[in-house]
Amino acid sequence: MCVGLAAKVVGLKDGVALVDASGAKREVSAELIEDLLPGDYVMVHAGMAIAKIKMKETEEKE
Repeated sequence: MCVGLAAKVVGLKDGVALVDASGAKREVSAELIEDLLPGDYVMVHAGMAIAKIKMKETEEKE
């Protein structure tokens, strides 16, 4: 089983994304996702953004 955390991208620099997950900010690798922009939502697992997700998907998980 894979447990991921939905987070909003608030910044990007050199393949690293600063994400906000319910107020907790952390840096994660963004190397796996092309065309990632601040404001996008991602699924984070083991310190890596593994997929871009839609805002609606984050609301269903809460």
